[in-house]
Amino acid sequence: MKNTFKYAFAALALTFSLTSCSSDDDSPAITGNGDLVLEFDQAYGGDDLIFGATQTANSEGEVLKISSMKYIVSNIVLTKADGTTYTYPKADSYFVVDEANEATHAITLEGIPAGNYTKVKFGIGVDQEQYNLGAAGQGNFLATADAAGMLWTWAAGYRFVAFEGTYTSPSIDTDSPFMVHTGKSGANYNYVEVTLDLPTNGLVRETISPVVHIIADLSKILDGTNKINLSENDGGAGAMIMGGDLLPLITQNMPGVFTVDHVHNEEGAHGH
Repeated sequence: MKNTFKYAFAALALTFSLTSCSSDDDSPAITGNGDLVLEFDQAYGGDDLIFGATQTANSEGEVLKISSMKYIVSNIVLTKADGTTYTYPKADSYFVVDEANEATHAITLEGIPAGNYTKVKFGIGVDQEQYNLGAAGQGNFLATADAAGMLWTWAAGYRFVAFEGTYTSPSIDTDSPFMVHTGKSGANYNYVEVTLDLPTNGLVRETISPVVHIIADLSKILDGTNKINLSENDGGAGAMIMGGDLLPLITQNMPGVFTVDHVHNEEGAHGH
């Protein structure tokens, strides 16, 4: 009786072991392609951006009211957990994010190889290699940028960032306009790349489209590593920063503007 029980228990244990192995072996392989969404949410300090709202004073004692914010996102590269990278097709990798146009806030990247992604890298602006292809080499993006007000003239090039509004300061107590437009200026091209770690892996699958929620803290454009004083650059009709030595300093601030808040991996997620 004891031997019969012992053999029955052994058979049951073996069956459980085989079943467990079979279950593991049947796990779906990470194959095929899926989509990944980069969703850009503009903020100022710790607050959601509201056009015309009075913002907290920066380190220069200046208080901003923002009326417009646009920037070009380009050259997107995704890094997997194993360290390999996927570069989104260059011809399709240029986008305008416009705070006033909600349809531009979410960039859907299609046909991404399935995998577990840990980093995203992107440019702010249009790289010089692309610009050097000439107007005829820009594809549909030239018309897109022009329609969005992100092109000076072809000879002058693209606006990479267009940040506008009014401000007051300890020396200017009535609203004075400001305008910060970056792009190529003299010997400085002012294109910059941003690399962000994902707090949780983006699980691209045929049935899962991760949404990477990126916060753009606009306070850091002028109040980042480099402190830009608007009132010192106000000629009486406003602070119009569209060239000169300040643009490289603002460009150096741009990587600090962006952080990843969270990643959605739910099936069919569209993010928020």
